[in-house]
Amino acid sequence: MFRQIFILVFLGFSLVGCKSIEHRSENTQIPVSGSETKLATSIFYPKGQGPFPVAVLNHGTPSGDKGRRAMGRWNEPEPINALVDLGFAVVVPMRRGFGATGGRYNGSIGGCSNPDFYNGSLGAAEDIVATVNYVKSLPQVDSSRILLIGFSAGGIASMAAASMQPEGVKAVMNFSGGRGSGRSSSKKGVPCYPERMASAIGIYAKNITVPVLWYYAENDSFFGPEVVKSWFASFQRSGAKGELAFHQGPSSGEGHYLIKQSGSSKYWSPVLSKFLSEHMF
Repeated sequence: MFRQIFILVFLGFSLVGCKSIEHRSENTQIPVSGSETKLATSIFYPKGQGPFPVAVLNHGTPSGDKGRRAMGRWNEPEPINALVDLGFAVVVPMRRGFGATGGRYNGSIGGCSNPDFYNGSLGAAEDIVATVNYVKSLPQVDSSRILLIGFSAGGIASMAAASMQPEGVKAVMNFSGGRGSGRSSSKKGVPCYPERMASAIGIYAKNITVPVLWYYAENDSFFGPEVVKSWFASFQRSGAKGELAFHQGPSSGEGHYLIKQSGSSKYWSPVLSKFLSEHMF
């Protein structure tokens, strides 16, 4: 199946200009061990009966409680359509403290004056692991082939989740991942305490046994290229395997939000496909 997918992608198949999601979908709630709050989750399926490999798509973190609770569901057409057309069933959970899920926020890093990136992202990762465990009950999926793909704070949380080694996860895509930006103390492209983020990533990486694709835009004003390279170096020093790629194509507006920009999957989808093929996903 993936051989056919790769051929389509490299012949120029893309989702340029997608503005809506027209794939078969359902909504569900996912329980989290030790919590009364269930994760409001959307699931999107390709055509056919499956079983389909799974992409767990993880959202970022707006600053402030008001921004988090206003999110609703993170059903972004560009990444969802691209992943479904690559053959994935796409599962989009809202973590605790966000949008349609609500409840207590479980991924706080504290203030930027003294952030705890390590434990904050582990808290977010608990909800991702709960989602991985839940998809094993879905009849149309192949739960032995799970991709974690996360945007911004969701990218780091996806790596933290991979460090817990949940069964079935075979690869991770960290898309514009990081924490500590968007604060008044941040400089353009340089989040607060980037060395602490590097340290947290290095600790996660010691227990990450699956390949991780890091994908960033060079015009990301949240996490600039030099900061990202230092994080990736920490990742590699800890013995994890992966690849760092910077976006090779036009990027309108703020590069940090590339994953949501209409037509962007024309550029990142082939990179992901090649990565998965090389690592025998």
